[in-house]
Amino acid sequence: MIGRLKALTKRHWPRLGLRTILLSTFILIALLPGFGALFLRVYENTLVRQTESELIAEGAALAAAAATDWPGFANRHPPPPYQPVRPSIDLRGSTILPERPPPHAATGEVDLAARVAAARTAPVLSQTMQATLASVLMLDSGGRIVLGPLTGRSYADLPEVAAALRGTPTTVLRRNSDYHRVLPVEWLSRAADLRLHHARPITVNGHTVGVLLLSRAPPALYMGLYADAGKIAVGFAIIFTIVIVLSGVLSRGIVLPIERLGAATRDVARGAAVPMPDMPEMAAVEIQALYTDFAAMAAAIERRSRYLRDFAHAVSHEFKTPLAGIRGAVELLQDHHVAMSDAERRRFLGNMAVDADRLALLVTRLLELARADMTQGNQETSDPESVLRRLADAYSGGSFGIMLELPSSMQQVRVPVATLETVLISLFDNSRHAGAHHCKITAELIPERLQLHVCDDGPGIAPADRARLFEPFFTTRRTDGGTGLGLPIARSLLDACGGAIWLEDSDMGARFALELPLA
Repeated sequence: MIGRLKALTKRHWPRLGLRTILLSTFILIALLPGFGALFLRVYENTLVRQTESELIAEGAALAAAAATDWPGFANRHPPPPYQPVRPSIDLRGSTILPERPPPHAATGEVDLAARVAAARTAPVLSQTMQATLASVLMLDSGGRIVLGPLTGRSYADLPEVAAALRGTPTTVLRRNSDYHRVLPVEWLSRAADLRLHHARPITVNGHTVGVLLLSRAPPALYMGLYADAGKIAVGFAIIFTIVIVLSGVLSRGIVLPIERLGAATRDVARGAAVPMPDMPEMAAVEIQALYTDFAAMAAAIERRSRYLRDFAHAVSHEFKTPLAGIRGAVELLQDHHVAMSDAERRRFLGNMAVDADRLALLVTRLLELARADMTQGNQETSDPESVLRRLADAYSGGSFGIMLELPSSMQQVRVPVATLETVLISLFDNSRHAGAHHCKITAELIPERLQLHVCDDGPGIAPADRARLFEPFFTTRRTDGGTGLGLPIARSLLDACGGAIWLEDSDMGARFALELPLA
């Protein structure tokens, strides 16, 4: 089920630009408070609690007025301690009771003192009801109506009245059957068909002698929205302005840099030599890091492309000479085979064999160079001291010798044994073919690196050849079968391990430096 839903979503998901996504996200976030105010009843609950607060204040004032008009009221008692009554109604959790039923018949007569107080307080209650539109009933200590319609009947069975007779002000929510929907938007309001009922005890000389029962419907949601329309409009305008500004800032800091980087990427893919776009100062740190990484990648691609172009040119040049020799010899043998002597035929066949051997050697070395270029760095380690001593023993003898000047202890290096041997053997072979008799190797530790210096007593390297020494196919021993791939292979192998090799200045012979990362 979930898989089908994902497939359906992917099939119908529109292609959106980053600007559209940012703007839509900000607008949605800006609308969330309004959504909460309407559908989570936040704003409407505020209106209901405001109505309850007004009923509590009105009930407290009217109860105090009724108490002073009550027969037997004495002002000699100390004032009661402060007892604030806070709103308790919550649309999301309060129980909604049925509509208030009509009062039932009561036993006994209405309290005479309550009648006297009602007559005295009636003008105050009447003017208050006209101003607040709240319904107010006065009940005696038995819950019988003293002031209001159906005088003499009882509301003692109502829970809010019973609580007030025990001295506790109580507010409840009840249905309002007089409500009729007028506007279509009223379906948004949950409190439209509700009415708040607040029962306030009348306390005289420390005793509850009666109850004021107040009721009023909270203002409709649309009326509250209409009353606060100006504030809502200003708030919406401020939020919308902030959304536009934030979208513009993020667009400038994210979208524009990505678009420029995308254009540069397409240019690089087409092979065009384009300058790297300037790093945007207002972009996020991650975007700036992406620009830095892209610049490094573009530079690496340019170097690799230039290397491949030069490499292809060198390969074609190196292969052209032996191929031309083989082709020429084949044509001579085809055209003049009968007229040639056996010695001439053997000479041409020998030349062809030499050129074929050179081609085979070139192919082998090219494969080695390709493997070196494609080698990925690994965590294999080796002991450089044991490798150096083993190679020194193998190469020392006859007219060539290797001397070692190593520290008392050497750490492991993060270079495979085969790689280290290949690089050193290439240097030793070059020294021996150049006519050197001695090769000296010294080692020193630098931060996180082991540096080896390999120097010989040969004729050295001509200044004009130093810059091209690590170029593929560059060799000074072409007539002796040199391919010019030994040092490029050595450099590629060390690069893959995080090491390096370079030629150092020397007064005598050739001097190379190898830098190997420590394990």
